[in-house]
Amino acid sequence: MTHDILLALITFAFVSSITPGPNNLMLMASGANFGFRRTIPHMLGIGLGFTVMVMLVGGGLVQLFNSYPVSYTVLKAASVAYLLYLAWKIAHAAPAKQAEATGTPMTFLQAAAFQWVNPKAWAMALTATTAYAPSQTIGTILIVALVFGAINLPSVSTWTVLGQQMARVLTNPRRLLVFNWTMAGLLVASLYPVLWPR
Repeated sequence: MTHDILLALITFAFVSSITPGPNNLMLMASGANFGFRRTIPHMLGIGLGFTVMVMLVGGGLVQLFNSYPVSYTVLKAASVAYLLYLAWKIAHAAPAKQAEATGTPMTFLQAAAFQWVNPKAWAMALTATTAYAPSQTIGTILIVALVFGAINLPSVSTWTVLGQQMARVLTNPRRLLVFNWTMAGLLVASLYPVLWPR
């Protein structure tokens, strides 16, 4: 991998990791509702789960989808259904103090598994492995995965911090309700490119 391609990959990894998407919106909501410490497993699950996803997609999983196009439609339907379920959970999240006692943030395994039904994660993984590892060798796929592993976790963590800071403003149950419904609406809106691609 040349220096120019590596620099372009780093830029792509940063921009795609830090911009709004299902992972970041859920982390922001979790940071506001559960705080930074309780959201750490969620953040680690995203970072490691996506890194593994890049390795598997680059290692040939994409060829499976090309051979069986219907599997991509099934994946899309599952993704939409699961994201709608998560939006419902965010919209109905308990107030912060009640959530500490009764609510549970996403676990490490849930966050890692979520990458497989996250439309943005699929777009990122497919783009990264086809555009920045055209030779599809184990070495280049590993570099792409490691770059994402190093950049993704700190990038997505900023959304948890943002949510945690917003929790100070969201002490009023009505404001928290508006925030949660807004986050749920944005999560649903993030499905637009999946349902109506250009």
